[in-house]
Amino acid sequence: MNPLKITTRDAATGPVVEIFGALDHATAADLRALIPTIALSPGQRLVLDLGGMDFCDSSGITALIAARSHAQAAQADITLAAVPANTRRVLRIVGLDQIFTLHPDSDTATATH
Repeated sequence: MNPLKITTRDAATGPVVEIFGALDHATAADLRALIPTIALSPGQRLVLDLGGMDFCDSSGITALIAARSHAQAAQADITLAAVPANTRRVLRIVGLDQIFTLHPDSDTATATH
């Protein structure tokens, strides 16, 4: 597994957090620490781009849920982009595919309507 790397960038719809490597018990705290520092305004969309993520365990899923809570508290939306097949399967099994909007890539997730 690759070590966790997190980058952030701004898009027209709001911040995009790109996650690379393993989001697991050893690294999920890094994402959980970063999320509250991301400023969100009502109506913005926080995009978590998981295209570079190669592993996600239950601690990683918990960090994604924490990001959702942060977005909701700011009256912002959250979406997951480029979710790897194995993570998408876990989200489906636990029902989180019903609370997260999933997009095939960050370009689609940040498209303005």
